[in-house]
Amino acid sequence: MKLIILGVAVAILATCEGVTFTRCQLVHQLRKHGFPEAKMRDWVCLVENESSRTTSKVGPVNSNRSRDYGLFQINDKYWCSNTKTPGKDCNVTCADLLTDDITKAASCAKKIFQRHGFNAWYGWKNHCQGALPDISKC
Repeated sequence: MKLIILGVAVAILATCEGVTFTRCQLVHQLRKHGFPEAKMRDWVCLVENESSRTTSKVGPVNSNRSRDYGLFQINDKYWCSNTKTPGKDCNVTCADLLTDDITKAASCAKKIFQRHGFNAWYGWKNHCQGALPDISKC
């Protein structure tokens, strides 16, 4: 019985921590969610510079009092709702963006990209123009 309780406690803590993908795990996740191969290195660079490939990352409060959530550091001012009801432009809660299943985060990131390109993310603008990571072994 103690082992079962311990196992459940560890499982709960593990889900709270989020996952930090290796670079190749991230590439596989992005491919699984339909990100284009031609821009894969840009997406990997963006994620590495925004969240360090960690699904549970919540950024510090920005100057406009907004926050950024998840793997893609999606902002709550326009894109996700801080309530229990999905909303804003991606029709998700910000908590939806913090799960290890990146389906909703990926869909929202693609919507942001369609509207604004990579320039929507400072991590990409400040670090990824010209120097992209090597994903050839992935």
